[in-house]
This record gives sequence, structure tokens and C-alpha cells, in this order.
Amino acid sequence: MVDQVSKFLRSDNSLSMRSHASAVLDGIWLMLAAWLLYLWRLGMVPLRDWDEGTIAAVARGMSTSGDWIYPTIHGHPYLNKPPLVEWLMATGYLGGISEWTSRLLPAAISALAVPLLYWLGREVFGTRRPALLSAGVFLTLLPVVRHGRLAMRDGVAITLFLLLLLCGLRATKRSEYALVVGICLGLIALTKGILVILLGTIALVFFGVRAVFGGETPGNPGSSMSIQRGGVWDRLRNPYLWLGLALGSIPVVLWYGAQLLRYGDVYWQGHFVAQSFEWVTSAIEDHQQPFWYYFVELLKYSWPWLMFWPGGVLLAWRQRHQSWGQLVLVGTVIYLGAISLMGTKLPWYIMPLYPFVALAIGSYLHHHWQRPQRWPVGLLALIAVVAFGGGIYLGIADQQPTLIAIGLVLGLSAGVTTWQLWRRQRHWGLTLIAGLYLTLLLLMGSDFWLWELNEAYAVKPVAALVNQHVPATAEVVTTFSYGRPSLNFYCDRNIPVLSGQPLLDRWQEILYVLADVHQLATLPPYREIARAEGMVLIQTIAQ
Repeated sequence: MVDQVSKFLRSDNSLSMRSHASAVLDGIWLMLAAWLLYLWRLGMVPLRDWDEGTIAAVARGMSTSGDWIYPTIHGHPYLNKPPLVEWLMATGYLGGISEWTSRLLPAAISALAVPLLYWLGREVFGTRRPALLSAGVFLTLLPVVRHGRLAMRDGVAITLFLLLLLCGLRATKRSEYALVVGICLGLIALTKGILVILLGTIALVFFGVRAVFGGETPGNPGSSMSIQRGGVWDRLRNPYLWLGLALGSIPVVLWYGAQLLRYGDVYWQGHFVAQSFEWVTSAIEDHQQPFWYYFVELLKYSWPWLMFWPGGVLLAWRQRHQSWGQLVLVGTVIYLGAISLMGTKLPWYIMPLYPFVALAIGSYLHHHWQRPQRWPVGLLALIAVVAFGGGIYLGIADQQPTLIAIGLVLGLSAGVTTWQLWRRQRHWGLTLIAGLYLTLLLLMGSDFWLWELNEAYAVKPVAALVNQHVPATAEVVTTFSYGRPSLNFYCDRNIPVLSGQPLLDRWQEILYVLADVHQLATLPPYREIARAEGMVLIQTIAQ
């Protein structure tokens, strides 16, 4: 009898070790696949307006001045966001200032969210397949890849949040993991400021629900076991949790304290009030959108995976006694509800929702693995036809072979997936993941992945005019309808908007003006210097 028990324990331990090794290997190749997709031809397109241009300008100020504590932008204090991503970018600038070094470290860290989501899936699902499918969905969601490649904060915040959730779950088995939870909260606070309140609330509610009501995690012996009800007090008494919170809070308190000591009420009003609380409670800078704005964002950019999301959320509700269902429901309801109620709405605010979307879809695909349903056949066939036709038409019309290749790969992938699904072949989901990955690899290797660059004139040729013809100490203004942070970055100076009567009132000061070519006829006498991209660099003439 003793020999039988000993043999069973040895076999169980061996199985657990094999499961752990499998999880590590899966995570490594997912990480490599994500790095390839996120870093492929990363510096081939210019920085885009708003966050990229602004963050890059702040990071360059750090790298050139050596002051990493008090961020500035074009010589003025930068009060908008805390500086973790700027620190990453400034570190990248040790290799020179370029688009590549601007995006390198934020994109590399953002890509780590893919293996982290897989390991998180292993914890809450308890089995490999749904975790792998969820990671594959997350890897091939277009908005996740696009924003993860940008020199922005969202991808870094998602990676830290997933690491927090993963270590929070593992802390139920090994209390030392709780140390990372507090550190991640601090790093999120240094990345996105008050977003830490929302993400921390999601984590707290999820862990609380799991502790109070229990969270079943069926699966292999290497997964988390079912959590018994109660034990909330034991978790709160974990010394590693409080040590981690202390370690995570120290840099946050020191940095915010340094800003308040230097700038006082100016920083409080500029950072906490104007750039945090007011953005939550009211619409700032004309970013007012209806309640359903983020549902439209999902509808626009999340195909073809979006068609499985409602089924995944419904399945999460039916399996709400399981850990994965609790995580999906808590994360989706709290986060989507919060950003939908916010006064200011911007497209990238939705990004932390996508891990919950991917987990729901991955579970749905796993649930129907043995006998796939045929209802998506029509939509996938339509996607195949549109991809073939649209790619060929646009590629020929614009003389862009890359568009033809993207359309062919996407159409072929959707077509093969449709055929497999009609024949109820189990591996159709893997085919779709592989096809979408190749499609995204082609897209990210082209100049089309950052399509916002086509919304206005190309900044690099215009910046070249300014850098060539305008002295560093001279003032430059523009008559363009809005300021271009990317132009400011490439010119290494702030170029404010000045038009109409305010511009005419200052015409005698001899300014350099970047004017729209269509506005030249309405201006007083001037000296034209050079033109590029529909913008004309002129110098005013005093009368």
C-alpha cells in the first residue's frame, strides 16, 4: 500500500514538472513570436501625433539634459503623466534618437503581455488549450498589436497588469509572489497615473470574489487547485504583500513629492486636476463621445475575433463559479463600464479591456473544440471575399503590391478556415490564428499599419525645411488647424498655432510662419522661403 502511494506521488510530481516545462516552453515561443511581430520594421514610419510625439519630446529632453526627475517639453515643465515610459525611451536614446529607439523598449515590454496572458490562462483555466487559444487571439488582435508597437503607455500598463494578476494568483500557493503585486501597482502608477485605481480595483474585486465565493480551476495537476471559500484575512496578512506595496509605493511617493515640492499648486492643478480628474468627469478638448463609443471601437477593429466574444462572455457567466469566468466578468464589467461612463473618451483607453476579451474568446473556442459550430461560416466566407477583392483592387489602384499580398494572405486564411469549419475540423481556430499572424506580419512590415499619418501632411519633410532655414532661437508659428506634436519633436521646438487676426496683429514682429498653401492669398506681404507637403515656410515683412 505504501509503495503504491509513493509511486502515485512520484508520478504526480513528474506530471507536474512536465506541465511546468511545457508552460515555460510555450511562453518562450509565444514571446519570440510577439517580439517578431511587435519589433518588425518598427522604425520605418514616423512618430504620429499626440502621445508618440509628446512622449518622445519629453524623453529627448531627459536624455539631453540629464534631468530624469523633472520632465520638461521644449523647455517647459511637463505636468501631464508620470515618467516610466519616458524613462524607457530615454534609455533607448542611448543608442541614438530615432523612431526605432523611441519605440523599442515600450514595444518590447508590451509584447511580453502575450506570454503573460498565456501563463495567466494556465492559472485560471487549469489546462493548456484554452490558455494557448486565448494567447493566440490576443497576439492577433489588430488594435493590441498596433498600439503595442507605438511609443505609448498603454502596452506597458497592460503587461504590468497581467503580471500583477498572474503573481496574485500564484501567491495563493507561494506567498512570495505577493511581493510582485505591490511592485506592479507602483509601476502602473508611474506609467498611467490614476489608471492604477481602476486596474487595482479590478484585481482587488477579482481576488476578493475568488477568495469569498471560491474559484474552481479544473485541469491538470500543474494548474491552480480549487480555492476554498474564506481566507481573505490570511491573504491580507501576507507580509510579502505589504512589503511589495511598500516597495512599489516608495518611488511613486518620492517622484510625486518631488514634483509637488518644486511646482506646488501648479502641479496639483496641472496634473491631478486638469489631466486626471477632469478627464474622468468631463469631456476635455472636444473628446466627447456617446456611452456606446467603445462598443463601436470593438466593432471596427476586432474582427474576425469579435464574432465569438458575445458567446465567450455568455459562457463566462454560465461558468462564473470558475476562476476564468470570474476574471472575465469582473474585468469586462468594471473596466468597460468605467471607461464608457468617463467624460473624455479616446480610442486607446479601451486597450486594457482586450486581455479579458481574449480570455473570453479563447474559452469559447476551447468549449467548441471537439464539435465546432458552423454558424460563423458565412461571416468568415464574406471576410475571405472582401479580403481578396479589396486587397487586389486597392493594390492595383494604388500600385501597392504589399496591399495585394495582405489581401491574398488574409483571404486565403479566412477561406481555408471557412472550409475547415464547414467540415467541423477541430484545428480551424489554429489555422485562423496562423493566418492572422502572417497577415499582421505583412501589415506591420509595410507603411500602412500607422494609417493616422495620412490624416494630415507628412511632418518630416516640413520639419526638414524648418531645421534647414530657421535659426534655433527664432520663433516659428503655423496656420495649420491644430498643433502637431510630431512636428514639434522633429523640429525640436514648439510650433504653436497662430492664425487669423492674432497672426496679423504680430505680422510686424518678423516671424517665421508655416502656412497652408491655400491660405497664402489671405496674408499680408511675406517672403517665401521653401515649400513641402502643401505647407509653405514664409517670413513676415514689416511694413
